[in-house]
Amino acid sequence: MLSPSEIRRIHFIGICGTGMASLAAMLKESGYQVSGSDEGVYPPMSDFLADKGIQVMQGYRVENLKPEPDLAVVGNAVSRGNAEVEYILNFKVPYTSFPEALKNFFLRDKTSVVVTGTHGKTTTTSMIAWVLHFAGFRPNCLIGGIAENFRSSYRMEGGAPFVVEGDEYDSAFFDKGPKFMHYLPNVAIVGNIEFDHADIYPNLDAIRLQFSRFINLIPERGYLAVGADSPVALEVCRKTYCLSETFGLSPENDWGTRDTAMEGGKLSFDVLYRKKLFRRLRLDLVGVYNVRNALAATAVLHRLGVPEDDIRDGLEAFLGVRRRLQLLAEVDGIRIYEDFAHHPTAVRETLQALRDAFHPKRLWAIYEPRSATSRRNFFQKEIAQALSLADCVAVPALFRPEKVPDGERLDLAQLIADLRQTGRAAWNLDSVEGIIQKVCEEARAGDWIVILSNGGFGGIFEKLPAALAAR
Repeated sequence: MLSPSEIRRIHFIGICGTGMASLAAMLKESGYQVSGSDEGVYPPMSDFLADKGIQVMQGYRVENLKPEPDLAVVGNAVSRGNAEVEYILNFKVPYTSFPEALKNFFLRDKTSVVVTGTHGKTTTTSMIAWVLHFAGFRPNCLIGGIAENFRSSYRMEGGAPFVVEGDEYDSAFFDKGPKFMHYLPNVAIVGNIEFDHADIYPNLDAIRLQFSRFINLIPERGYLAVGADSPVALEVCRKTYCLSETFGLSPENDWGTRDTAMEGGKLSFDVLYRKKLFRRLRLDLVGVYNVRNALAATAVLHRLGVPEDDIRDGLEAFLGVRRRLQLLAEVDGIRIYEDFAHHPTAVRETLQALRDAFHPKRLWAIYEPRSATSRRNFFQKEIAQALSLADCVAVPALFRPEKVPDGERLDLAQLIADLRQTGRAAWNLDSVEGIIQKVCEEARAGDWIVILSNGGFGGIFEKLPAALAAR
């Protein structure tokens, strides 16, 4: 790749993903001429890019590359046959992947803090970035969601730390390795490791191998925080060349907890460092998974030299992440939440958190099997067990079922049957409209509804509250 000093004009092929759009905005703010194209250009991403002054073209056409850019950044959703990809290959236009561009433009001269794991990456990354800002460390960050404290997915304050969410998904059609392999980790977290991304990984061993390779990139003077509540993470991180510490719910870990409770509506717990009290935290969050996220953040912040009181005060001022158990509306005594959970572990922990913290009279789970893994039957039993923590469950038809081979698809009829066998009210309703109609017929004051999806889910986040208000 050309050096950043040789580049003026950059074009993003597939610009409307959260990561690609955020990187485009960062480069625009750094003084580069930035343009992009995508086949799905619509709000809120189209509004975000327009506000940043970035020209975005609808659809992929050769004309979008005129005048020819100095560099094309190719998103991992783009493949061969794309008109713009074929042009840059035919005419040898310099190109790179999203994670490689992030490395070369922003990470090489920074203290790179990389947060990895199957679950909790976005929240933990946001916690670390926010507390570094709170403590005056002037961090830079790139997050796979909207941190409510920043109301943004990125931050460029110019200080030494760069906090980045390290995704294990592949980088581009020409680089099938994980994004996190590009991020030059000085400080890292491996929070947990489970099977996911069934479209690119055949089994857990394949994922384990990639995390092992990532661990091997941390320099001798670096630091690694390991989630001790994940047996696979502990196994993968057993051999390191840097200082490593464990975190988890047990007080036996390097970073542990005790006396966890909801106090005055806040998630409260003692943080222990090597079995001695570090600080007691009171967070505006729920769920034991957020205890783990806060422990991981605390371990890294401590390593980066943030004062103990600033760690406590910053975390207690943390506002969370958009789409992570976010209250959408309250209509006639019915509370409606949105959450990004789609993996069975995340679904289970989200529903359990609501039950433990608020004891709702009746809990609904409206679950969309949308991700590559959740549309498959690999977790057929596990997703039924997770959803059984709700009293009422509604699921739509599989999202783009043609993308999953017949024998591998999640069996929705079996899922509903398994849920009903446990005494749950469960429905497989083909459309969002069908789900809304069923909820409007059945929901009553005191119900809590959680919409679980990693996508747009046919606009249900806006449509359901409106329908309940109009009934």
